[in-house]
Amino acid sequence: MSTGTHVKGSPRNHGEASDFVGIVVDHSALKVNQTGIVATVLVAFIGSAFYKPLLVLIPLLAIVLLLGTFAPQLALFKQLYFKVLKPRGIVKARPVQDRPEPHNFAQGLGGVFLAVSSVFLLPVPVLGLALALLVAVLAFVNLAFGYCLGCQIFFQLERRGLLRATRSSGTNGTL
Repeated sequence: MSTGTHVKGSPRNHGEASDFVGIVVDHSALKVNQTGIVATVLVAFIGSAFYKPLLVLIPLLAIVLLLGTFAPQLALFKQLYFKVLKPRGIVKARPVQDRPEPHNFAQGLGGVFLAVSSVFLLPVPVLGLALALLVAVLAFVNLAFGYCLGCQIFFQLERRGLLRATRSSGTNGTL
């Protein structure tokens, strides 16, 4: 994964410290978010074989992800973590020195793909479901293996000057 170069503020290798300080992201919130994405898409996919209206979960998930990207207080799965799971000790906090922007970008990208998926669900259901499953697979890869393709895309776009990250201290996965 290492290319010998890195974007200032991003780790050179997985698990390596980065050049920035002071920003902490609760990775448990991210894991709960990824779990919610995988579970919702699977329920929609498998359940729709028996009850077609369950496909409505895919556009609803797209809305949830996009709303949470632009208004962190509306990030449903992260709010579930911060307001229910963490306070009750069901899921323990895992604060990590990290930037929230790549994770937020990845969530927005997933929301966009699910929105496109939603457009295709009625005219070309196979394509719509394939895009939704792609989002679920990528969320699972991040959940299980810690590799975030959306974050990688963010870093590459930032490195090429196509994205400019702003340092924020919002509630989007931060402590």
